[in-house]
Amino acid sequence: MLDINFYCLQNEIRKSDYNYFKSLNITGLIDGVTTNPSLIAKSGRNIIETIEEICNEVSGPVSAEVTATDFETMIKEGRKLSAIAQNVAIKVPLTFDGLRACKVFSNDGIMVNVTLCFNSAQAILAAKAGASFISPFIGRLDDIGSDGINLISEITEIYDIHGFETKVLAASIRSVQNIIDSAKFGADVATNPPKFLKAMYNHPLTDKGLADFLADWKKTGQSIL
Repeated sequence: MLDINFYCLQNEIRKSDYNYFKSLNITGLIDGVTTNPSLIAKSGRNIIETIEEICNEVSGPVSAEVTATDFETMIKEGRKLSAIAQNVAIKVPLTFDGLRACKVFSNDGIMVNVTLCFNSAQAILAAKAGASFISPFIGRLDDIGSDGINLISEITEIYDIHGFETKVLAASIRSVQNIIDSAKFGADVATNPPKFLKAMYNHPLTDKGLADFLADWKKTGQSIL
């Protein structure tokens, strides 16, 4: 399952990205949308209005992140965000208070995306707290010389062994190869900017092959219509 990152809605200047996002959504290539405070800040837009707009476009999970760090305020923010639409997944950080909030939301039937996961021990705790999604940040691990894809492999193996239902959402994607490797090692979701989705279907040999076919077809003088 492919998610899509919120880059497509950064600001009004990026209208072409937003239109591209909508065109992808129509094709069924998008299964959900992930947002975070940094991307909301870059957009310069109101978070509630933005999440509502995305939910109107996408029927799959839309992750909306709390900005509080204490349990009580996380619960208040999460309930406000979840009231926007039924497909909102509350995003909480992988802290003790975040795990506490995850358990409360999960018990209430609200989807939860536990984010900023950097090792398998954290992933185990998130699953036990009832997380719908765990978000390992593979790109950030690679940035410091660790193996992000190996973390995906470890988590999926642990979840399979113990029957955890939490879905693994590969985050901090840096390349198309990250998407391929995440799928290869069992990730359920990959969240990535539209540029990587575009790169997934673009290939120079595809373009060349199509050009060759069309050139040969033109020589026949035929028309299908």
